[in-house]
Amino acid sequence: MSFRHQYVIGDLQGCYAAYLHLLETLDFDPTQDKLWFAGDLVARGEDSLNTLRHVKALCEQGAAATVLGNHDINLIAVWRGAAKIKKKDKTAPIFAADDCDELLHWLRQQPILAYPDANTVLVHAGIPPHWTIEAAADYAQQLEAQLRGSLKQLDRLLPHLYSKTADDWHTGINGFTKMRAIANYFTRMRLCKQDGTLEFSFTASLDDSMPKDFLPWFEWQVPRTRKILFGHWAALKGEVDLPHARALDGGCVWGNYLLAYRLGDEEVITSSAHCHPL
Repeated sequence: MSFRHQYVIGDLQGCYAAYLHLLETLDFDPTQDKLWFAGDLVARGEDSLNTLRHVKALCEQGAAATVLGNHDINLIAVWRGAAKIKKKDKTAPIFAADDCDELLHWLRQQPILAYPDANTVLVHAGIPPHWTIEAAADYAQQLEAQLRGSLKQLDRLLPHLYSKTADDWHTGINGFTKMRAIANYFTRMRLCKQDGTLEFSFTASLDDSMPKDFLPWFEWQVPRTRKILFGHWAALKGEVDLPHARALDGGCVWGNYLLAYRLGDEEVITSSAHCHPL
């Protein structure tokens, strides 16, 4: 199917009112247009439940698609009892809703990596410099298979996806350690070394001092066959636009705005509505 417009939208974080306002700004028509979401559909905004319901409905109509972010995986982990709701998250209404299981079963079927068009690849946090996009797609499929498996398989996986320290990537990595490392690259990464070593504590802007030998993952110049579209890093405010990478998290939940990147002409449209700062 050909679409009139396709837009890639950064982290919604449950900012339902700003999300609906952005759709109005885009003059979005689900019969003609398609939305791609960079993950983190839920968490700290005012209405994660209706945000999740709305995105799910659009996806089921074929008018949208999403990848999973760290807050989405955390939501699944809370649902399965492998994690607790974080203090700043406003996701409790999801678990009290009659359609909770339906929403979460749908969410765990969503991909880690997607291809919005022939020139781009969409992930939540990024793709590290030591992976080709083709290798990244294979690793994404490995994690997706675990998340989409039986509930017994899912319950075995989820407790192993969390660690305060990053795992070293090496040729012999396997099992839950490998799944955790894959999840960390795709959903938590900001800084890394050229060999892919991750650093989790830095969340600031590019103007702030960074740990020695670490750079934003997108500043390691490696050949890319597609432009990487990503969210996650709110402090960038969607201002990073490189030939091989484009930031799309405008930091709406922090009092800024949602961004929509139009495929084709690469124009960025900003909603004039924003969430109240946390």
